[in-house]
Amino acid sequence: MDVSGNINAILAQKGDEIFSISPDATVYEAIEMMSNKNVGALLVMEGERLVGMISERDYTRKVFLRGKRSRETSVTEIMSTQLTTTRPQEGVEKCLRLMTDKHIRHLPVLDDDKVVGVISIGDLVKWVISCQSATIAHLENYIHGGYSG
Repeated sequence: MDVSGNINAILAQKGDEIFSISPDATVYEAIEMMSNKNVGALLVMEGERLVGMISERDYTRKVFLRGKRSRETSVTEIMSTQLTTTRPQEGVEKCLRLMTDKHIRHLPVLDDDKVVGVISIGDLVKWVISCQSATIAHLENYIHGGYSG
C-alpha cells in the first residue's frame, strides 16, 4: 500500500487542538469532556508533561465493568501509562501498522518531549482515503486524455 505523507501533514489538516485532563480529575469529568469534545480519549497531563491517556475503553473496562463510581474514581486510577507515541515526521503507513499491531486507537504525537497533537485511527483512515481518491482522480484524468505530460 502506497500511503504518502507524514503525521505532520495530518496534524496540519486536522488542527493542533489537544484535549487533556489532570490526573487528579474524576473519571466523570473525563467522560463528560470526551462527550463535549466528541473524542474517544484524552491526554492526561501534569502541566506540559504527558503522564498518561484515558479512553472510553479504559472507562468501560476499569470502571463500569468493575462496578466503580465514576464520580469517586480519579483519572490516575484508571489511565493508561504505558503509551505508544509517534513523531511528527513519522510516515502514515508506519503509524497505521503500529496502531493495528498494538490494537490502539489514539496516538500522542511528541516533538522531543513536547506534545504537539494526537492522531486517531480515524484520522489515518481519512488520510488514506484522501490519498487514494486523489490518485484515482489523477488516473481517470490520464485515461480520458487530460494528461499534459
